[in-house]
Amino acid sequence: MIMEINASPDNINSVKYNVHEKQPYRTWYHFQPPQNWMNDPNGPMYYKGVYHFFYQHNPYAPTFGRHMVWGHSVSYDLINWIHLNHILEPSESYDINGCYSGSITTLPVEKPVIMYTGSDTNKHQIQNLAMPKNLSDPFLREWVKDPQNPIMIPPSGIDVEGFRDPTTAWQGGDGKWRVIIGAKTGDDGKALLYHSDDFVNWKLHPNPLYASDNTGMFECPDFFPVHISGSKSGVDTSIQNSSVKHVLKMSYQNKQLEYYFLGEYFPDQEKFIPDADWARTGLDLILDHGMFYASKSFFDNAKKRRILWGWSKECDTTQDDYEKGWAGLQSIPRQVWLDKSGKWLMQWPIEEVEKLRDKQVSITGEKLIGGSTIEVSGITASQVDVEVLFELPELENAEWLDESEVDSHLLCSEEYASRSGIIGPFGLLALASEDQTEHTAIFFRIYRAPNRYLCLMCSDQSRSSLRQDLDKTPYGTIFDIDPNVKTISLRSLIDRSIIESFGEKGRICITSRVYPSLAIDKDAHLYVFNNGSQSVVISELNAWSMKEAEFS
Repeated sequence: MIMEINASPDNINSVKYNVHEKQPYRTWYHFQPPQNWMNDPNGPMYYKGVYHFFYQHNPYAPTFGRHMVWGHSVSYDLINWIHLNHILEPSESYDINGCYSGSITTLPVEKPVIMYTGSDTNKHQIQNLAMPKNLSDPFLREWVKDPQNPIMIPPSGIDVEGFRDPTTAWQGGDGKWRVIIGAKTGDDGKALLYHSDDFVNWKLHPNPLYASDNTGMFECPDFFPVHISGSKSGVDTSIQNSSVKHVLKMSYQNKQLEYYFLGEYFPDQEKFIPDADWARTGLDLILDHGMFYASKSFFDNAKKRRILWGWSKECDTTQDDYEKGWAGLQSIPRQVWLDKSGKWLMQWPIEEVEKLRDKQVSITGEKLIGGSTIEVSGITASQVDVEVLFELPELENAEWLDESEVDSHLLCSEEYASRSGIIGPFGLLALASEDQTEHTAIFFRIYRAPNRYLCLMCSDQSRSSLRQDLDKTPYGTIFDIDPNVKTISLRSLIDRSIIESFGEKGRICITSRVYPSLAIDKDAHLYVFNNGSQSVVISELNAWSMKEAEFS
């Protein structure tokens, strides 16, 4: 059956969207377009009291297509959305084969400008501009392509199909604008830097801001400052002073992961020097260890915070996508800031998502002995926000781990999750069937190593569904923990086919896509478990059923 959804009367759209009626995996509070394919977020922004979200979209099918457009939705709170008409569609020689990813930069006198990648008549990737037709319209419903397009073409030595995804631009003390374009030469990635006085005529800087070997294309680069003080407040993209560090983020095409570097930016020399060359030391900084890619951040001037979006693609089959009528989700927007240690970024769901919290249940001071499982009952477990603080036993009892000989992804396999350790595995069983034959385990396990203690955090979806035609790859990572802190925290946003988990108050993030066949709607359950021989205590657990966000 097909269900027709009419646009609301106060919405400018008059289009009727066709969506299949039976939708066990369509989310309640994560952003999705009404139908068909969505991938990269494109330059979110705040303008005249309204949040705008732009995204890559195929309006014709639930698959990536040749004629990609920019979808457009607006919101007053980043949670409830009004879908508007597309703002960029293939129409000119410089974008006739697709309007691809880009960013928004707000020029002086509150004038937003889109810089986007077009695929031209030869399928070469080139950069273009578009401006709002009516700046007095807070919804910015119409945009006009610049008559001087294209403004950049692939320079010599750069692959013509590997020159895309401009960042939000920033302005230096000399008044010049800078922007980064993702690029590649063969299998080597580059973050190319361009300068402009007027935002139309751009000149390539002789040296890339960063380059690496064998990473593939630098997709969806991002470059922004963060406070070194540990403050959660954000910083405008053009801020450059001694109170900030800079973040350079790249989506490595070969690895399909979001890597980032922290370091110092020297605008007079146009150099970015990472604090450590993680790519060569093997100590990776990754935004999210799961199904999260092509992220884009923006400075929210209304609440003085930096907000990050990421695309979470489907892990079922293309045939499933056609049957659903859609493919692709966006993560819940995350606030981003630099940890007080200065060594990594922290991420946390924006506070507005808490407005959707409904019925609450709590557990406090409950001991989880080895091998025990407790159901978190009384909530709608298919759409839930759950926060739990675990109190740990003495860490000296933890088993030994040689990190150099271990693959964290192998440790996160289902067999290992269910096998008894000493301190862990313990955590949550999300989207679980009543008999737990289906579940996604989000868990911790504690180890000893030379002069330190380590924590393995995993999201294991190997038993997430009885279906076999799914990608059930487990995700995980190992990180240091402070032995003086006797607790560890976990928050999971569960929404029918996506689970976003935040360990240690947002230090570690893992997003999973799952498609249970039993644990659907009212048949979904949520459990807390401990498979370690040592008891852990649920110091405090709060879980809320989540109301449905409004999409009109």
